[in-house]
Formats: sequence, structure tokens, C-alpha cells
Amino acid sequence: MFKRNLWKIALTAFIVVWAVSSILPLKDTEFNDYIVAEVGANNAEFEALMAQAQARVDAGTAASVFVGLKQIGAEQRIDLTQYFPQVRLESSLRNVEKRNAILLDYLLKESKGKLQLGLDLKGGVSFMLEVADEGVSGDVAEYEREENLAKAIEIIGERVNQFGVAEPVIRPVGTNRIEVQLPGISTKDNPEVVDNVKKPARLDFRRVHPRLSPLNTPANQTPPGYELMIEEREGRDGSIQDVPYFVKRLPEMTGESIDVAFATTDEFGRFKINLRFTDEGAERFADVTGEIAQESREGGQLAIVLDGKLYSAPRVSTRINGGSAEITGTFTQREAIDLANVLNNPLDVELIVREQNEVGPSLAADAIQSGVDASEIAVILVAVFMIAVYTIGGAFAVISLAVNILIVLGALASIGATITLPGVAGIVLTVGMAVDSNILIFERIREELIAGKSLKAAFLSGHDKVLSTILDANITTLITSSLMIAFGTGPVQGFGVTLTIGVFSTVFCALIVTKLLLEFFIEGDIIKKFPMTLPSKVPNFDYLKFARPAFAISWLIVIIGIGMVVYKGHRIYGIDFVGGDQVTLTFTDRDAFESGDVRDTLEGTGIGEVNPIFQNDFDGENETLQVQVPVGHGDDVLPTLQAAFPGAGFESIGQSSIGPSIGAEIQWNALMSLGLAIVGILLYVAFRFEVGFGVGAVTSTVHDILMTVGIFVLFDRQFTAPMVAAILLIAGYSINDTIVVFDRIREELKSNPDMKLRDVINTAINRVFTRSLLTSATTFLASLALFIWGGGVINDLAFTFLVGVITGTFSSIFIASPIFFWWHKGDRKHVERHQDVKPTYEWTGSSRASE
Repeated sequence: MFKRNLWKIALTAFIVVWAVSSILPLKDTEFNDYIVAEVGANNAEFEALMAQAQARVDAGTAASVFVGLKQIGAEQRIDLTQYFPQVRLESSLRNVEKRNAILLDYLLKESKGKLQLGLDLKGGVSFMLEVADEGVSGDVAEYEREENLAKAIEIIGERVNQFGVAEPVIRPVGTNRIEVQLPGISTKDNPEVVDNVKKPARLDFRRVHPRLSPLNTPANQTPPGYELMIEEREGRDGSIQDVPYFVKRLPEMTGESIDVAFATTDEFGRFKINLRFTDEGAERFADVTGEIAQESREGGQLAIVLDGKLYSAPRVSTRINGGSAEITGTFTQREAIDLANVLNNPLDVELIVREQNEVGPSLAADAIQSGVDASEIAVILVAVFMIAVYTIGGAFAVISLAVNILIVLGALASIGATITLPGVAGIVLTVGMAVDSNILIFERIREELIAGKSLKAAFLSGHDKVLSTILDANITTLITSSLMIAFGTGPVQGFGVTLTIGVFSTVFCALIVTKLLLEFFIEGDIIKKFPMTLPSKVPNFDYLKFARPAFAISWLIVIIGIGMVVYKGHRIYGIDFVGGDQVTLTFTDRDAFESGDVRDTLEGTGIGEVNPIFQNDFDGENETLQVQVPVGHGDDVLPTLQAAFPGAGFESIGQSSIGPSIGAEIQWNALMSLGLAIVGILLYVAFRFEVGFGVGAVTSTVHDILMTVGIFVLFDRQFTAPMVAAILLIAGYSINDTIVVFDRIREELKSNPDMKLRDVINTAINRVFTRSLLTSATTFLASLALFIWGGGVINDLAFTFLVGVITGTFSSIFIASPIFFWWHKGDRKHVERHQDVKPTYEWTGSSRASE
């Protein structure tokens, strides 16, 4: 047995070790301490440099030691890599400043914990960008300003996504400003972040003068129509050489001809940017290079100019028909990637930085702690429940669950995901759903034991029979999560990534880890019994008898809920969707209040959603409180807080309107993800089962989504950004439960060739009813813990799942199954014409299960 499972043991061990190494260290190390500890040579010299860098920080000439070291290296031409011989850089990169930048960026990244926290838990950087007014006026200017603002927000969102699976806040403020908040990033250590986000991208391809050069032309005699431009080239010793050219002012073609840009390396390991043209761009590029090649025997040069800077002027000796080009230069890897990102998302309006601050966690310390506590309680409740019901099998499930959580966290850390409190809740709820696969296995073993098989035979037979069910249920969930990643942005995409990882880790743990544990203990005769605190008798209830009234009542509730959605209109949306008012306050006594107190006080007046955020300038001397409230309630903030906290010394220094952080595009992408997921589920189920099953599955999924939304609104709750993903997650849960029922119906059709379709469906539901109830119980317990002990958005997420769990279980029995029955007009012959349901037989042992 050991030899047969050696590969499983080795694979599991490898994945566990990888996951642990991926999430360690858990916490950040202070950069100053980390870099000193990492010095591998000439410690005394480096300590002197650290003292100089700290002196610059104290004098205010450097924002941090990180920046101070960069400045010292550049000014004194010191190669800092000599102190860190263990960090290997490209030998071809000789420029000292770039070597130092790569080294310090690497050390800064290594000093951070692998699991970075989001804005709500840790805070980050906040900056306000203003769209430059180019002098136009009137109605045209207003229209152009709105268009430029919307385009800039879209492009900034695409650029920010390059930082990883984060959950940034990007929203319009007033008519010409954009607020950007990036979690877990400090501009003290990463001053280039703001520049990369707001960087324009005017790309030109211009001709270089075919005969004249600044080197052989008298000063101040630039040819008409040309301008003097300098290309920086890195010498063999790392020095920068200036090479002048006369470059035509008007471009032959612009960046609009570019289809895609990406960073890569040449045969010497030097970084460059490859460009691929559109069809029209490729044709124009061929014409331009053909004309330049004919200028002389040696050909000519075509300059690549980005935002007025000459990056390269490659020689053209023949017509180029390949539809691609490249930008070469002395790029670091980060510079090449950033440049490619900018070219892919060209921002053709100038953005000016008006404010730049460090923001504190958007959740109060007590709210964060309550959310963490609720998550811990939820996991403990699920574990206790599994052990109480399945005893030793439950213990195996808990071990498998621990491996599952470890894999999910390791995968998130390895891709640089940012962990938010809603993200933690999403992981917890995924854990509740992940137990489902173990319950499926245990329930099939129990069923085989009741049939009279030995423990070993029951284990082998039960596990084999449930394999296709586990795969089908998780594949349909994977369809939903994949579309969330492909078409979603922000929290939708983040939830999609977490759910996708959860699907793969769940399947691995169920089919490898849990099976390995069961096989070792059962086939090794270590355990003789598999006790479960469940009744052995299968229920015999006629579910289809109540299908019509249950169907009618549930859809009536759906109609009432959707009617309330229509009646309330935009009032169902929170600030994330419709924007609001933002009031900036100063205060004299920070100890007189907490952000949680501010939230509770204002929400107690019936204002609605309230988001208080502390904000610091970079010297740490001026701290302000930003309070975001629904539109029209900004004037109520100051008097309410002054009355509630008279000793705090609140004063208002500004009020502005803020736009939504969840724009129309994100909403549309979420709806498109949902629509495509439904179509994908229909096609998959129809392919794996048949059309009747697919129609039932889709109808029940739509029913669950509409009912969850309706009940959410009926209880006077507002939709926030994470709720979009939560609704999509409900779709995944719903189809998961439905697939299990359908898989059993298909099995019973094959096993009972003479049974009527009505009896087949009732038998199948009765046989999986315990499993459905137990799966719902585990997810319900996790949701209930988050609902009771979690606050704010955690409470909303938990409420959504409480409703979704109930309606998902209900719909698989009273919506999906009856629709399948009615689709085939209650006649199994109609099913048999569309599906292979021939009966199957198997040998059954005579031994009895141990009691």
C-alpha cells in the first residue's frame, strides 16, 4: 500500500512545503533592520552609509532610508551590490544607479510579509490626481473634461491591475479630479508608484535627418522641421553617453498603430520592449520603413520617441513587413515592464498630483478584530461539526481542510494577492463549501455500509461512485470563477481568483489527501469501524407532491423582492456604486474617539453607509479624518460629530462629491460574467447529462440569485463592492448542490430500469437529502459565525450566504428537480431518448458493516 501511494505522499508533502514557504514570513520586517541583517560583505562600510541615509531622513532631504540610499549611491557613484554578494544581478547591467535600484527594490520586496493586507486592514497610499485644463472653455470643455476623466479612470484602473490582485479604490472627485488609494504600498519606499500610474504615453515614430547630424552641423543651425534630441546609451563601464540626432518634429505614425507591447530580453539578457502593430499600423510601418530604406545605400534611421524622450533610433536598411518592432535601451526589468504597461494603456491627458497621503486602515481596530475572530470561530464550528457527525472520518476531513486552507493561502501569497477582510470571509465561506466533497465521500461510504458491504469494500466502492459527482460539481463552479477572472475587475476578479484556487485545492484534498488518510487507516486495518452519528434509515418522502406549491410560493417571494429592488431604485446601492459626499475633518484630541465610534454615531442617525478613513501627510505631523457618506448628507457630518464628541475638537476643512469606485464598466462586466456563467453551465450540464438537466440547473441558479438579491433588499441592506462577487459566489454554490442531486438522479435511472420517473427523482433526492442538509449546515455555520460576530461588510456577506445556502438547498429539490420532471413530461422514456440510462449491475459482498 505504501509503495502504491508513494507518489501521493510525495506530492502532498511537496505542496504543503511549497505552501508554507510561500506564506512565510507572515509579517513585514522593518526595512532598516532587514537590510542591515542581509549585508554579506564590508559591514562597517555599509553601516556608515546607513548612518548617512538616516541623517538625510532626519534632515528632511529623503523620505526614507530606502530613498536616502538611492540618493547616496547616485551622488557618490557607489555600487551597493558589493555589500550583498548573495544577490546576483545581470552582469551586463553596469549602470550603477540602475543596479542599485534593482537591488533596493528586491530587498524591499523581501522585507515584506508574503501575505499583504488591503486598505481596510493595513491602509496604503492615497493620492489625488487632477486632469489638466488645456484652455478650452464652454460646453465643449465640460464635455471633453468628462470624457477625459472617464478615460483616465479606466486607464488608471488597468495600470493599477499590474500591481497584482489588489483591491484599489479609484473614483472621481468633483468634475476634474481622481482619487486613487493603493493598499499596502508606501510612496516613501516606492516613490515611482505615483509616476507610473499617472504617466502619459505619447508614442511617436519619427524620421531622423538622413544626412545632417548635430555632430557635423554648427550650433543653433537645426534643419527646418526638425529638432535636436538626445539618446542616452550605456557604455561598457556603465557610464551614460549622450548621442544627439536631428529628429523630425511631425511623426510618421503614432502609438495608435500599436496592438500590444510587452517586455522581453535579447540574447544577451538585456531588457527591451517588443511592439506588435495593428493591421493598419503594420501596413503603414512597412511603407515608412520602405521609404527610409531608399534614402541612401546605408538606409536611414527611424526614431522611437515616448513623451518627448528619444529612446532609440534604429537603422532601417530594408522595408520591414513583419508587423512588429522593438524599443531597445538601458532598461531595467522594472522599467521595461512599466514602459510596456504604459504603452498598452496610453494616457493622452496630463494628470497633476494635487495631494499625496498615507491612509490608515478603513476599518477600526475593533471591526478588524471582530472580523478575524468571526472567521476563526467559523472554521472551528465547521471542524467541530464534522468531528461530531463523522467522528474519525470528521477528523480526517479537518486535516484535509487544514491542508486546503494552507494551499489557498500559499497560492494567494505566490501571486501577490492582497488580503482584505471580505477576502478573509470569502476564504472562510470557501472552506465551508470545501467540506462538501468530504461529506459526499463519507455519505457514499455510509450508504455502502448500510447495503451490507465490508468497511474496505464500502470505502473503495463509495469513493469510486462519488468521483464523477465531485468533478462535475467543481467544474461547474470553475466555469463561474473563471469568467469572474476573465471579465471581472477589482473585488469580482479577486473573488474569482480565490474561488478558482479553492476549487483546485478542494479537488486535490478530497481525491488525494482525504483518500490517502482513509486508505492508510482502513486498508491498514488500523480502524475496524467507521462510526457516524447519523440514522441508518433512508427517508421516504414524496418531494414532487409539494413541488407546485413550493415552486409558486418561492417565485412569489422572488417577484416581491425584485419589485422592492425596482421600487427602491438607486437607494439599494452603497457609496461604491453611486458615490457620495466626502467631508475632511481636523481634530485636536485623537484619543477622544475611534473610527468605529464615528461610523456607529453617524449610522445611528439614519444617514446610511458611512466610511471613516484616517489620513496622514508624509511627515506624519498632520492627521485628518475623511468621512464618506451618501449624497446629500455631507452637511450633517460635522454637527453630528461635534455633538457626540465635544472634546475631540472636530472642524471641517473641506467637502467634495466623490464618484463611485464601482463604475458602469465593472457592473457590466459582472453582469456579463454572470450571463456567460449561466450559458456555460447550461452547455456543460447538457453535455455531461442532457438538456433537461441543463434547463433545471440554470433555472434554479437564476432563482437563487434573484431570491438572494430580493431578500437582501427587503431587509433594507445596501450593495457594496464585495457584494457583487458574493452574488456570483452564490451562483457557484447553487449549481454545486444541484449537480449532486442530478448526478444521483442519473445514477438511479440506470440502476432502476423499471421505476417510474417520479419515483426515480424522489428516490434520488431522499438518498442525497442527508448530504445536502449536512453540506448546507457546514456552510450555514460558517456564515452564521460571520453574521453574529462580524460587522460591516462582513455582516452583509454573511447575510447573503445565509440566504443563499437556504435557497440553494431548497431550489435543488423544489426547483431544479421538478423542472427536469416537467421538461420530460413525467415520462422516463422521454429521458431515455436523450440519454444513456441503461441499468448497470455490480457484485455485492455478503459481509455486514460493523455497528
